[in-house]
Amino acid sequence: MDLAHTYLGEKVISQGVKYLLSKDMDDIDKLIGWAEKLPMPKNQREYLENAKIFLEDKNSNWYQLGQRLLSETDPYVKEKIGMNFFVNANFLGVPRQHKMAQELGYSIPWAILIDPTERCNLNCTGCWAGDYQRHEELDFDTLDRVMTEGEELGIYCTIMSGGEPTIRKKDIIKLAEKHSSQLILLFTNGTLVDDEFVAEMKRVGNITLAFSIEGFEESTDARRGKGVFNKVMAAMDRMRKAGLVFGVSVTYTKNNIEELASEEFVDMLVDKGAAYAWYFTYIPVGKDVDVDLMATPEQRAYMYERVLEYRNTKPIFIMDFWNDGEVSHGCIAGGKRYLHINARGDVEPCAFVHYATCNIKDLSLKEALGSPLMKAYQKRQPFNMNHHRPCPLIDNPEMMVEIVKESGAYSTQLNPDETPEEFAKKLNNYSNKWRQIADEKWAKNHACPNK
Repeated sequence: MDLAHTYLGEKVISQGVKYLLSKDMDDIDKLIGWAEKLPMPKNQREYLENAKIFLEDKNSNWYQLGQRLLSETDPYVKEKIGMNFFVNANFLGVPRQHKMAQELGYSIPWAILIDPTERCNLNCTGCWAGDYQRHEELDFDTLDRVMTEGEELGIYCTIMSGGEPTIRKKDIIKLAEKHSSQLILLFTNGTLVDDEFVAEMKRVGNITLAFSIEGFEESTDARRGKGVFNKVMAAMDRMRKAGLVFGVSVTYTKNNIEELASEEFVDMLVDKGAAYAWYFTYIPVGKDVDVDLMATPEQRAYMYERVLEYRNTKPIFIMDFWNDGEVSHGCIAGGKRYLHINARGDVEPCAFVHYATCNIKDLSLKEALGSPLMKAYQKRQPFNMNHHRPCPLIDNPEMMVEIVKESGAYSTQLNPDETPEEFAKKLNNYSNKWRQIADEKWAKNHACPNK
């Protein structure tokens, strides 16, 4: 059945969402009542019911976040991002992805992470992309083709990293214009976000930025360079003044985890107007790798508890990329819900898994999703039935050895001087310690046995 008919017609949905986005949180009951009448998959129905509990409580942090976004976001930006996220990427896109996955025999992701460039104006310590060549780029036509092919598969969210993606800001604006039905998210260091770029983002309406910081000024400048923190704060102010939606991206290590997990830091993000925060644990891949820089298993458990607390108390949406495995039912990479295409065109399972068996310049996105590496990756998902241990790199390192061997994948790093077996051995001590903590945590709430 045609997707538009499945969901009562695209026009009906679109007009309903546009109307409701023009209101404020006092009309949230109308939004929920309208959404409940729509046919949708079971998991989306569950998300809606959970959201209903919080959004109808005017004292909840989620109500406060919704009110802030509806009242502070520029009307056109609000409509574009709301339509592209709720209607295109979810109501219409997800069923299309599932339909195509059934036809093709492998997963179709919800989002594509792609790097327009390896170039960067900073030289951050321990950068996950720091061992790429730093001069490769994907031309506009390739970026345009990948996004177009993604839409044909039902993918309406394109995420860009690098390198520093705003080095290609003019091309990104052109892509946002041409692919106006997509939500485009940039992971950026924020130093190139000037008034002109803000004005252009406001004009196209479908771009959101996640600013990378390491904590407060001292921690951020120590890793990223003197003065970077203040430049990011100024960029946030520009975004908020223009009514744009933005968030942050932070990497917690052994040295800064208490700062990033602190109430003072989260309150600062809320005060600046950030709508969301991506929390990533440090992974020893890329430039200046150091296993000792990783957050300890005990610190990782601490971050898990703090994020859960803030989700019930702070008006900001925090995502913990590793610790949210229970919500996502394990690892989402490898094309399951997202994959990574680097600036050379290598199609990788994840931004942190630097292996590939194909290059997007040589084949279509559909073909890349069915590559030997993606199939070997998906065949093993979930990598552990304890979803507190979702990752094949740091939680189940023996899995990555199997995947690379089975698929015949090549390393995409500039200096591939470490075998998968050597990397796994390096992570064994960490993964064993985390297993003890994660299994105990899982056993408290789940009866099913672990792998």
